[in-house]
Amino acid sequence: MLSPIFNFLYALAAGGLALFGFNALVLTWRYYATRALLVAPAPPEIWPSVTVQLPVFNERAVVERAIDAAAGLQYAPGRLSIQVLDDSTDDTSSLARARVAHHCARGVDIVHHHRAQRPGHKAAALAEGLQLTRADFVAVFDADFVPATDFLQQVIPHFADARVAAVQTRWAHLNAEQSWLTRAQALALDGHFVVEQAARSRSALFFNFNGSAGVWRASAIVDSGGWQADTIAEDLDLSYRAQLRGWQLRYLPQVECGAEVPYSLAGFKRQQFRWAKGSVQCLRKHWRTVAADSGSLWRKLQAALHLAGYLAHPLMLVLLLASLPLALAGGYSGVALGVLGVAGFGPPVMCAVAQRALYPDPLRRFAIFPALLLLQVGMQASNARGVLEGLLGRNPRMFLRTPKSGAVGRKFSGGTHYALPLDWTTWAELVLGAYALFAAAVAAQRAPGMLPFLLLLASGNLYTAALGLAEAWRQHWAASPPRSARWAGLSAPDGTQS
Repeated sequence: MLSPIFNFLYALAAGGLALFGFNALVLTWRYYATRALLVAPAPPEIWPSVTVQLPVFNERAVVERAIDAAAGLQYAPGRLSIQVLDDSTDDTSSLARARVAHHCARGVDIVHHHRAQRPGHKAAALAEGLQLTRADFVAVFDADFVPATDFLQQVIPHFADARVAAVQTRWAHLNAEQSWLTRAQALALDGHFVVEQAARSRSALFFNFNGSAGVWRASAIVDSGGWQADTIAEDLDLSYRAQLRGWQLRYLPQVECGAEVPYSLAGFKRQQFRWAKGSVQCLRKHWRTVAADSGSLWRKLQAALHLAGYLAHPLMLVLLLASLPLALAGGYSGVALGVLGVAGFGPPVMCAVAQRALYPDPLRRFAIFPALLLLQVGMQASNARGVLEGLLGRNPRMFLRTPKSGAVGRKFSGGTHYALPLDWTTWAELVLGAYALFAAAVAAQRAPGMLPFLLLLASGNLYTAALGLAEAWRQHWAASPPRSARWAGLSAPDGTQS
């Protein structure tokens, strides 16, 4: 009796996943169809004033590097100022204060603003900083970003068009070669920044400022309602409000800004959870306005797919949960969905195109894709939680930061100060992996067509869970005292063994 219900759920989830996969292929096609790079306008006769904002919260491993990079930016004399917007509750503040004093002594126009309380988190810090400057433009860099010295000289000329509200640049990766995990993340980010952002920008579709490595026209921020803290994706939120007001955003893939990717699986999961929750919050906030926008139906559809991208994870979860009862019933009995398997080529094609566009050794870099695929599958519990919280409005302003390590290349400078504990999603991954294995065993006998995808779901969940447990074990032993100290702790006060 329940078979029609599970058939419907399976079809709904498979169809939704196929839609996202096909859209990745569509955006890759748009990337090739609009390949001409945006030609930089001539430098302005009078360079406008710019304030660089560095929002910081407990970043002892990277804060000095971030301040040094901002102080090293080349720009018109007297037209550049820097704000270190520090919400830290640890010794990051003393490090930042000392580094700011050093650059002040060199004649750099830089100030340190510290908030003892941080309501509104990053959005509120940026809003406060905006009130303290009269600059024409505001450049935002998160604490782990290291812009090139000529960054502003490359970006500011693109504001010659008075309709441009913001210019986003491409993220590069300071620590991509640190581990297989950082390589996998770099591969995914390259697909987004090289193909998707370029395709959306050049096709006049909605796209977003990514929260860092970009410049905003100060008047556009104000006109669009300012930085708002009712979502944890203040960057995506402001981007949509500005575009819905008629402003344009511009993307420069040829201008890169180095940044870190999370060095730990726990950090990566936290980052993805925040992005999933924030994007769904923006979907809830803006879907009516987007639907009423005067743009084409195609532009509205692409905006919906853009804001709803993380729904792929709960859809994957629904597909997994519906698979066992369907396998017990003999398999899926609706329209054959095997033909939709071509949609699964969307993400790998996007990543492969990005590697070919950026690097002389694309095959070596793309070889990490199987690990990325397993990770993305294994993130379904964590990201589905983020989507659910976003849909239900749970903890709407709870902002979970991603720890940084200060790593460059293969060098690891630290980061254990902010090590994250194992959370319940790892146990959920173990349960889901076992469930998928059992469903696969049933499908092998009763519905062989379901077997490949179930094995992928089982592998992804168990792989991610195993990595999480191994990371927690290493973290535990790294924090434990040396063996000699542990033995010493077993000695009685008189030196005899207790």
